[in-house]
Amino acid sequence: MNPNKALWEKGDFTRIAASMRESGEAVVAGLGITPGLKVLDLGCGDGTTALPAARLGADVLGVDIASNLVEAGNRRVQAEGLTNCRFQEGDATNLSELADRSFDLVVSIFGAMFAPKPFDVAKEMVRVTRPGGRIVMGNWIPGDPTLVAQILKISAAYAPPPPEGFVSPMTWGIEANVRERFAAAGIPPERIAFARDTYTFRSPGTPAAFVADFRHYYGPTMNAFAAAEQNGKSTELQQELEGLFERQNQGKAADATSIPATFLRVTVTR
Repeated sequence: MNPNKALWEKGDFTRIAASMRESGEAVVAGLGITPGLKVLDLGCGDGTTALPAARLGADVLGVDIASNLVEAGNRRVQAEGLTNCRFQEGDATNLSELADRSFDLVVSIFGAMFAPKPFDVAKEMVRVTRPGGRIVMGNWIPGDPTLVAQILKISAAYAPPPPEGFVSPMTWGIEANVRERFAAAGIPPERIAFARDTYTFRSPGTPAAFVADFRHYYGPTMNAFAAAEQNGKSTELQQELEGLFERQNQGKAADATSIPATFLRVTVTR
């Protein structure tokens, strides 16, 4: 199996996505969605940004490599009775089933950044966007002190080394890399804009309970714990993550977790 597909079908990312809904809606609210806009949500998960876009009247296609998340997204669409949103399996490095210039807006919030072959990803996003359309990415930033960059950094320290030729998804959080990748797809640098933004994870339980969700349902963290257990270090990993979540929690209630995370918002004009 495609290792990227295996990673995101592992566990149940919908459990993590549940903590991302409010910020997903906030991101979409700033995208200038209008009724009838043709939107591709790439690496869509179960619809954290796809469904809010559809509620605003866009015609939305969500594409994700994980079949379980595609199924979950379609269930959410059916439950809401949305007829202008659907989900299908696909690989961000090869969207051959999608026609050239077929979308007004391509969105990928913490999605396409995890696909391998970043130059292919940029090329495909540009190819399926119509002239005058936009691509908007949300990418985690390497070395950033906030939550997700630190989860991935801590997890990587316990996981086995990546295979030869592996390109870290975090490289999408470096502006120079983004420019280079889109330049290879024909986009000049003046058509690429960057901004730092904040995404807040909200969970009704304690920070320790939220860590447990990542341990049991989030593929990268699951892999880190599997490796740590083999080396007798799972307790250390657990303590590191719980310390991180406790320090960064801004929730007011004793049993509520609210943790902001900084990301790089990339806007490309086709």
